Amino acid sequence: MCGIVAITGTDTVSGRLVDGLKRLEYRGYDSAGVAVLAGNAIERRRASGKIVNLEALMAERPADGPTGIAHTRWATHGKPNETNAHPHMSGKVAIVHNGIIENFRELRDDLQAQGRVFESETDSEVIAQLIDLNMQAGMDPVDAFEAALAKLTGAFAIAAIFTDRDDLLIGARRGSPLVLGYGDGEMFLGSDAIALAPFTRDVTYLEEGDWVVLTPRSHHIRSADGARVNRPRVTSAVNDALIERGEYDHFMLKEIHEQPESLARSILPYINQASQSIELGDVADKLFAEADRAVAIACGTAYYAAHTAKYWFEQKARLALETDIASEFRYRAPVLPQSGPALFVSQSGETADTLAALRYCRQNGTPAVAVVNVPESSIAREAAAIVPTHAGPEIGVASTKAFTAQLSVLAVLALNAAKARGHLLPGDEAAAVKSLLALPRKVTEALEAQDDIREIAKTLVHCRDVLFLGRGRYYPLAMEGALKLKEVSYIHAEGYAAGELKHGPIALIEKDLPVVVVAPKDELFEKTISNVEEIRARGARIILISDRAGIEAAGSRADHAICLPEGDDVSLPVLAAIPLQLLAYHVAVAKGTDVDQPRNLAKSVTVE
Repeated sequence: MCGIVAITGTDTVSGRLVDGLKRLEYRGYDSAGVAVLAGNAIERRRASGKIVNLEALMAERPADGPTGIAHTRWATHGKPNETNAHPHMSGKVAIVHNGIIENFRELRDDLQAQGRVFESETDSEVIAQLIDLNMQAGMDPVDAFEAALAKLTGAFAIAAIFTDRDDLLIGARRGSPLVLGYGDGEMFLGSDAIALAPFTRDVTYLEEGDWVVLTPRSHHIRSADGARVNRPRVTSAVNDALIERGEYDHFMLKEIHEQPESLARSILPYINQASQSIELGDVADKLFAEADRAVAIACGTAYYAAHTAKYWFEQKARLALETDIASEFRYRAPVLPQSGPALFVSQSGETADTLAALRYCRQNGTPAVAVVNVPESSIAREAAAIVPTHAGPEIGVASTKAFTAQLSVLAVLALNAAKARGHLLPGDEAAAVKSLLALPRKVTEALEAQDDIREIAKTLVHCRDVLFLGRGRYYPLAMEGALKLKEVSYIHAEGYAAGELKHGPIALIEKDLPVVVVAPKDELFEKTISNVEEIRARGARIILISDRAGIEAAGSRADHAICLPEGDDVSLPVLAAIPLQLLAYHVAVAKGTDVDQPRNLAKSVTVE
């Protein structure tokens, strides 16, 4: 959840540390801080709120040196204030930490019994206290750090610096990502490659349990058991231009408009245009051909992508696909498929609950297929097979292009499974390929409705509640639309299966309640319109998202209509996501909320 940047070199680092933090602010923005080695002392600057507050403080009270650590926080233990902001210090050590130390209460009690005094409410401070205690007992910084790691239970990424050693930086990861970067006479650590993009693209993705000792011109990596190990150096695919806002007012709007390109990048690697066929290597053949059933596990927006895919897998591949919320999955001792895979859908590939669910499946012999946007992520590395989405970096906290990329890749996966299971005829495959290849162009067409959507959004600004409805494969889209509106506008919204309305929620319908109905004209359209009639009779205001045929059929029953380009049962759920995203965005802009960094949220949830 939190973001970490660290540098050891020979030049001053504070400005670059703050620049790196700005690229990680999507991970959390409750507070931010920097610690640098200045002479034989550690200078620390911390500020509550966003990084701009830290910048202002650094301008008033400069501090700089050749080695430093920085952190932007999403609060877990302790209020989001300056005292609880990172870095945390004790004696001769300063640390930054991402994750949760599960046994911090026992550790803190023990340390306090030994006379240690704590300044914060956080779990993170125990790390600094443990390291300093070890150093006071005569250990050198490396041994003291290793001994402290042995006492920690939980998930974490850590970076530490030490007085009297302005050339030393130590980092570790267990359950939270950490990337090692290589420079010319300097070394870097970051929560992900985005933070390091301005400095280097030459990186190593540390493995689970790794810890690393760095000087400006050397590094050695150790595994969890302390043995020195080699990890591959790779060139990061992060393009720094992709993490700039450009002409757009917000990253969210930029990423909404990047979807034609991101969809093309996500679809084309799996299409043989010459033969008009879908090609995924052996993934579908080996894991889906003889499967009795499959499960799909994810969180948040990724869960709604997986839930949409349920309809494709069942209708196209004739394969039962159970969808599950990752945070609940492993706690009920689920019955796993006997011969089928588990799908794990994640933008970051580091979502703690999803990663834990994957490990549960692996331990119980169920092969994992990762649908992720970061091929170097933990989920990708631990899965039996990976099907990347290629959406590119997504900075806005509310997921947009990552969602549609997930939908498109899951559609490809479902169609390939259908082919492997003998349920996709060559002619149908060619038609599906044609539909997939047309998606980028059709999304461009869908974006042309933005001006109309902006006007509709103005009618929602002062609403207390908004209801979203859909049936079949549009039910998950209704839930995703409600989530988007909640995330960025702070308006209470709920997504329901339209047929369930009369089983309780219809009691909430009152005059002028906005109801967004996602209903292209398909086999369930008339049933959905019947539900619309039920709520119109009670005074609700209808915003219909449909294709031309659906809008014509609905007639005057919709107060507002947003027209989708023509599509089929694979492409239309992807296309329907576009107006839902734009609606949420323009409501948020009209309300004046912080669109890219909504309150209380973080992009990558790396704690349980």
